[in-house]
Amino acid sequence: MPVAGNAFRTQPEPGGRSMRRGGSMRLRDSGEVYSIYFHVDAADTLELGLKGNANDRPATILATIGETKLSCDLKPTSAKTYPLGEIEVAKAGYVRVDLQLAPAANGEASGSAQITDLVVTPAKADLQLDYVQTNDGNMFYWGRRGPSVHLSYRLPRGMNLTYAYSEITVPVGQDQMGTYFMANGFGEGYFGMQVNSPTERRVLFSIWSPFRTDNPNEIPDEDRVATLAKGKNVVAKDFGNEGSGGQSFFLYPWEAGKTYRFLTEVKPDGNGNTLYTSWFGDKAKDEWRLVATFRRPKTDKHLTGFHSFLENFSPEQGHLQRSAHYGNQWVCDVNGKWHEITRAKFTGDNTARGRHRLDYAGGSQTDHFYLKNCGFFSEPVDLDQTFERESTAGQQPAIDWDQLPR
Repeated sequence: MPVAGNAFRTQPEPGGRSMRRGGSMRLRDSGEVYSIYFHVDAADTLELGLKGNANDRPATILATIGETKLSCDLKPTSAKTYPLGEIEVAKAGYVRVDLQLAPAANGEASGSAQITDLVVTPAKADLQLDYVQTNDGNMFYWGRRGPSVHLSYRLPRGMNLTYAYSEITVPVGQDQMGTYFMANGFGEGYFGMQVNSPTERRVLFSIWSPFRTDNPNEIPDEDRVATLAKGKNVVAKDFGNEGSGGQSFFLYPWEAGKTYRFLTEVKPDGNGNTLYTSWFGDKAKDEWRLVATFRRPKTDKHLTGFHSFLENFSPEQGHLQRSAHYGNQWVCDVNGKWHEITRAKFTGDNTARGRHRLDYAGGSQTDHFYLKNCGFFSEPVDLDQTFERESTAGQQPAIDWDQLPR
């Protein structure tokens, strides 16, 4: 199995540029640990080996799998497979193999090595191993990011909807760097909060252009999303690389363990365009902050496709688990009546559906839904199930529309 899509630097801290451009993993410092993950569908005995080579001088590689410790000596020749040894896997689930250079001995400099593959040979001919197998479709990148998971909300039928309201609470310890906790998704955009670095967090709201391209410079003027308004300290600009359109965000030190609320308005302007406005606030403070208002041309519609999702956008952080509670979902129709949303369908992206990664989960817990991904946990939840949460009718949004910042 190629390390390029299945390995992460886990010590001395997560992250770092662990992979070389050619897809190999270079071991140069005995203080660094690189972890390779794969999934087995049953207990078995596995023979392990490493494909690679040392650089200027022989190098000893130490491997740790649970309580089992193995090693092998790599030579400075062309890459080949070196046997590590045998391990016993007691049950189905993810297996983690930690690799590091042996410390230098007798005052001599430690050699360095590069690894391209972990070689796994099961005793059972029918054992199923799941991992990122090839880079087809840039899957080494997507596989290291991990599976994205979604909640598609069951909307009332036969009415035009103007507002979507929802809340997110991120449990303490689940706010990993590189996470987008998306609260209000809809047919033409998305709105949520991110962890962008150890010191920076954002609230982000984006609308796609009706002109499909990953390069915003290619969008004709008549198809450009226009910014009509934005809140204090909000940055609004074009975005690309995942479709293109208008993006707005502001820095906000949101905290795990607190509940935040999200409100989005979708309203046709009567001239063949649709206006999209989003507000954000700390629920405990009963506050609303304007994020932005965008005008999307060639669009004449109300709210459709209300959903939420959880994704990791940092490949170096894809081995760290993250989760969130998604609760108190409501939509408001054009007549001003609120409708509670208590049912949602759980789905996943191609990384999950293709069994490149199986560390995903979602469902309902009492009065909220939840999503969880990454971390290589071994209890996935089957996709395409519909879940129902308990009603929170006593928490229907009470919004003073006249005081809502515009």
